[in-house]
Amino acid sequence: MLPERPITAHTPPARVPQRRLAIWLLLLLALTAGVARAEPAFSLAMHGQATWPEGIEAPLPWTDPEAPPFGTRGGRLRLAQIGTFDSMNPFIVFGSPAAGLDLVYQRLMYRSPDEPFTLYPQIARAIELAPDRSAIVFHIDPAARFQDGSAIGADDVLFTFRALLEDGKPHTRTYYAGVREARAVDALTVRFDLAPGNWELPLLLALMPVLKADYFRTVPFARTSLAVPLGSGPYRVAEIEPGQRVLYRRDPNYWGAHLPQSQGRFNFEEVEYIWYRDANVAHLAFLAGDIDLAFEHDALRWATGYDSPAVAAGDIVLEEVAHGRPSGLFAVAWNQRRRPFDDRRVREALGLAFDFAWTNRNLLHGAYRRTASLFGNSPLAARGAASGGERALLEPWRQQLEPALFDAPFAWPQTTDEGSLRQALRRAHKLLRQAGFALADGVLTDGDGAPLSFELLLADPAHERTMLPWLAHLERLGVKANLRTVDAAQYRARIAAFDFDAILWRWGVSLSPGNEQWIYWGSAAASSEGSRNYAGIEDPVLDALIAALADARDTDALIAAARALDRVLMWGRHVLPLWHRNRDNVAHWKAITHHPRHPLYGVDLTAWWREGG
Repeated sequence: MLPERPITAHTPPARVPQRRLAIWLLLLLALTAGVARAEPAFSLAMHGQATWPEGIEAPLPWTDPEAPPFGTRGGRLRLAQIGTFDSMNPFIVFGSPAAGLDLVYQRLMYRSPDEPFTLYPQIARAIELAPDRSAIVFHIDPAARFQDGSAIGADDVLFTFRALLEDGKPHTRTYYAGVREARAVDALTVRFDLAPGNWELPLLLALMPVLKADYFRTVPFARTSLAVPLGSGPYRVAEIEPGQRVLYRRDPNYWGAHLPQSQGRFNFEEVEYIWYRDANVAHLAFLAGDIDLAFEHDALRWATGYDSPAVAAGDIVLEEVAHGRPSGLFAVAWNQRRRPFDDRRVREALGLAFDFAWTNRNLLHGAYRRTASLFGNSPLAARGAASGGERALLEPWRQQLEPALFDAPFAWPQTTDEGSLRQALRRAHKLLRQAGFALADGVLTDGDGAPLSFELLLADPAHERTMLPWLAHLERLGVKANLRTVDAAQYRARIAAFDFDAILWRWGVSLSPGNEQWIYWGSAAASSEGSRNYAGIEDPVLDALIAALADARDTDALIAAARALDRVLMWGRHVLPLWHRNRDNVAHWKAITHHPRHPLYGVDLTAWWREGG
């Protein structure tokens, strides 16, 4: 057993003697249990070194340095959600889970939002990692408890692993398929032996939530349920109104209150999520004071929708918070499982009709940038000619790739005026003729006389006004396109079953991309319901590049693989990238406040608090 590591909020403990003792105890355990020798570690970074190699020992720098002890601040934070929910289980494919469940469930290790991909002790108080990452051992903190007071043990970790592997979401099943063996070394120690070629897998296992095995003897894991969940986090579920509201209340007996990452965080006594029919209704609720804070994603509403007495009086604060996240992709995805979207020429032609410059100027108040890369706003984005490690990854596939790909990333044309848009439409018309479509009576038809048409499926009516001009340009080409906006539940069901022609979707990425790319673009995910390969891409080149990305051993290899993946994905015209911002728009009532510093990935609401609360 590891010795105790007492933590105080403001004074780092003397750890060297304890750490030496821990090392010897773990080595002794390794010898007796047949585990490969390794020193215990208190941090785990995907690449490079952690900011705190020996583990976090003081409050995080974006929390209030004058914060009182855990649990002594109060007040309620009210947040809006759109649509509905029908499940308190966020780990399975079925159902629409309630927001906020990360407050209830904790993971083996805590992910720092101020580093690309670095983890620190949480339920697991230390790890052992094989130098080649072929095995990882988690040592569970003896103090770790579920919210019913029962101890967290190795059996709970193994139950969670098997449940997620068998019945979890597609991405977790894909991730965990690389585990060769999982076993308990003792009541507080779990070992995972891993297949080679996946440098990221130990971190993905470290991010695994820990569920109580006994709880799921009466609540079937694989079914949606509105039963009150039992976790190990700082908040419990206090009230549930199905489909409408969930109230989380801070657990006064939270076992992890002493952890350094808990200091200055979880400041609200209660966190309440309220569901609204649509974003406009939620916005009115915020202005009326029924909601405390809102992340605003609508440029028009941000520019014109906050002209209210509360804003003028300073009672509502509007902030633009810079972040270091990659842009990801907010894009139109065509379902390549359906014709004619399996033809790259058709996809490019449809995309050429989108006039970003006009849309940004007239509808988005000039607030956005055109997205050109999966990893925009970061060093991971493809740029210039492929060289070095990137070229080495691409060269074996030269015969399958367009020659121009090696010279520059793919770029959609800039539509600076009506003349440049006409040029783009002429190029689109030429591509459609090459794909076998002919224009007759203003309608494009294929060789069988079937019109070129599609439905763009939306979940948010706010997107209608930004998409309608594009559809008007498509009509000039002879394409019959229409919008269909459905409620959140129907949208979720249809995209999970790939029942659409085209959708709007947002693929988020981190500064340390890896295995999630299999779910986004991997061939195996194309036929896996619930995956995020909505485009239905099946491309061995992308598969090879995703494998290289997941197994990147250092920063240079990560950058080379990310740029190669980005280059091939964009040249495939699999999606039509739209726009992004490098700042988050946050509106909040002035009683809700925060430290002046924000972490790398942007706003951490768990570090905010209510003045006077």
